[in-house]
Amino acid sequence: MAEDVSLRLDKWLWYARFFKTRTAATKLIQSGKLRINGNVTHKPHRAAIIGMVLTFPQANDIRVIKIIQFGERRGPAVEALSLYEDLSPKINEIKKEEQLKAVDFEIREIGTGRPTKKQRRETERLKDRFAK
Repeated sequence: MAEDVSLRLDKWLWYARFFKTRTAATKLIQSGKLRINGNVTHKPHRAAIIGMVLTFPQANDIRVIKIIQFGERRGPAVEALSLYEDLSPKINEIKKEEQLKAVDFEIREIGTGRPTKKQRRETERLKDRFAK
């Protein structure tokens, strides 16, 4: 496991496509929201090590990632998936499904156009009924 190749943590996060820019990855690390093997870090220049477990927020989810290998470039998404193993809890997926079910009555079929005034009023009445 001892490799001569060393890669900055912010650069690895950018290569793995967790952030659109390297600056965004650096800001997250400097804010103290990234944990390495459970310990908070503020240093984006820290070396990424194979086997390291990273925990950080992304959008509304908490990502738990294990570094499997280093990248040589920021390539396509398929290539980025081979850099890590996702250990994120599956609870987030269950919550997303529940949220989709909650607003299921607002989903319209594609190509049906905008709702009429009558349909909008019916939707508002339905929303009010569930809000109480």
